[in-house]
Amino acid sequence: MAGNGPPPKPAGQRRRRNATVATTKLPSEGRKGRPPKWPLMDDVVLTSRRDLALRKADNLELALLEPDLKGRAKVAAEQKADSAREAALILTKQVEAQQRIESELWRDLWKTPQAVMWGRLSWTREVAQYVRWKSRAEAGDLDAAKEARQLADRLGLTPLSMLRLRWEIATDEVSETRQARTKQQERQTTRRRLRVVDSDAAAGGE
Repeated sequence: MAGNGPPPKPAGQRRRRNATVATTKLPSEGRKGRPPKWPLMDDVVLTSRRDLALRKADNLELALLEPDLKGRAKVAAEQKADSAREAALILTKQVEAQQRIESELWRDLWKTPQAVMWGRLSWTREVAQYVRWKSRAEAGDLDAAKEARQLADRLGLTPLSMLRLRWEIATDEVSETRQARTKQQERQTTRRRLRVVDSDAAAGGE
């Protein structure tokens, strides 16, 4: 029967079916200012391997100075020393490359729009951990690549994770207006040139 049933809710308590979830707008120009101080120590595993390799190479170099070392024994010792020097050099280069990649990536990440929220949420160490795993991944570590992808999702570095975090990069209206104005000017210039060409063609035909 008409009129039966619970009374309608007040307008302020009604839920709209097409209501949108509020999002946090991030500036399209990214975060301004210098990045935070790097919070992590050097990669303990990699630097320890380098130090051990350097120590081994030094010990083998000293062994080559023994006066009783001759013949095949000396050749074998030289080969071991060469291998040790090569291993130490590779590890040294890896440490240097990782530190360089970490420094560059750390600086670049803190210029992104997402970095505005990282600063508000004090996610400095979380971002540093992503940088550490990402630098290892770029050196060819597949396990590190998996860890880096998981942290990228948590930090909003993928479109899906930004949607999950309800982060949205704000539209740069000034830039869009400037681009639209430039395109309009280009179209007007093209039209003027076409009119000149048509006029010249008509004059030539006469």
